[in-house]
Amino acid sequence: MRSRTLRPGILGALAVLAALSSFVPASADAATIVALGASNTYGKGVARNQAFPAQLEAILRAKGAGIHVVNAGINGDTTEGMLRRLDHAVPNGTSAVILQPGGNDRRKGSPDRTSEIQSRLSARGIPVIMVANGTFRGLPHQPDGQHLTPEGYRMLAEQIASQVAGAIGR
Repeated sequence: MRSRTLRPGILGALAVLAALSSFVPASADAATIVALGASNTYGKGVARNQAFPAQLEAILRAKGAGIHVVNAGINGDTTEGMLRRLDHAVPNGTSAVILQPGGNDRRKGSPDRTSEIQSRLSARGIPVIMVANGTFRGLPHQPDGQHLTPEGYRMLAEQIASQVAGAIGR
């Protein structure tokens, strides 16, 4: 019997298939939560899986909730920018929105459109969970003093997990 050696291209393809087979997509009945905000929603300075939306999804899934959390945070965004992209960022069928306006309105001299975002989402029947900037007090921050560390994002996700689960009835 002759042994065969796999060529590097085949090994690469097998590695990709193995990685894909370990990916478990959200089930069709999973609730979709959109985290809408600026840099602390995006997770500036940390890996995507360390930002609070990803950590929140992991926490709620570990508790048995069928949930998918979409990270719609953009570094430097203002509430005016969030309002402009609201319909695209929050598609029909969204179960709830976590709104974290950030402090860019004040820094950039932009008008605060938080109440307009909340009104538009309410008119669509989408519950809003507010994450005020004061929520970050006492949580571990990166050296810049504005953005949370991976541990800080985990703590934030734990703080709001029950509120999110309650908003979607899970």
